[in-house]
Amino acid sequence: MKQQEIHQFLERFFVANDCEIVENKPGYLTVQLTIEMDKELMNRPFYWHYLEKTGGVPNPASLTLITDPKLAPEDLKGEQIHFGSPRLHQLFASAKNLSKYIRLYEYKIAQGQQQTALKPWLALNVKISYQCDRKRDVFQSIGLQLINGQIATDFQAKVEKMNLSAKIPDYAFTLSPLIMPKSGITRIENMIKQSLLLEDHTWAEEAKERWKKDLELLEHFYEDMEDMEEEQETLETEKLALQEQYEPKINISIINGGLFYLASEAVS
Repeated sequence: MKQQEIHQFLERFFVANDCEIVENKPGYLTVQLTIEMDKELMNRPFYWHYLEKTGGVPNPASLTLITDPKLAPEDLKGEQIHFGSPRLHQLFASAKNLSKYIRLYEYKIAQGQQQTALKPWLALNVKISYQCDRKRDVFQSIGLQLINGQIATDFQAKVEKMNLSAKIPDYAFTLSPLIMPKSGITRIENMIKQSLLLEDHTWAEEAKERWKKDLELLEHFYEDMEDMEEEQETLETEKLALQEQYEPKINISIINGGLFYLASEAVS
């Protein structure tokens, strides 16, 4: 990761988390943290606990991050950021943690002062893991309109082409959902499960056949053992290990999700 890319990442990270960029110059930037980001990044729980107990005035920290010492002023005090530095790893981890849920609004140029209605979509990015003695992961991005129940696949790729903002645009208003997000998650999960039932599960049958053959070999190996009690215990342990290795299973996990308020009539 090049230093210029790190600088661009820092800009996007702090803007996305509502932090004011006080200075943004070649080689460094200075940001004023929000209360939430101070708690997230600065590791001073006793300070915030004291303020909350006493009702004091919060004073979030500011950060000066130097991305290129050759371009930054020589007397500038700040943290040097490079790939592998602890602060950058902390920001990567924070970005991953904070990106589990997002709320965005589609921006469309209004005709005059005409109000634009934004319809709510629930989006889930999901990982489907097919597991036996082999493993395959499939990723799906699914959107559900929370008014009429319309489903859109490849949702992430479609909304990336739209003009989206973290703040609701002027002359726009949001429509209230008829399907609550919690119910929407259940709908999407049920849709995925139904589609999985219709798939070809030859891979699972083949895994069971490999499991059966290894189990027969294992039992044959233990047939003539003298100390039956001790060996029987070992045999059961190894049988469980084979089951853990071969038993076909499908795991569905949600990577992240969000609410998207879109002006488009349909996401085709």
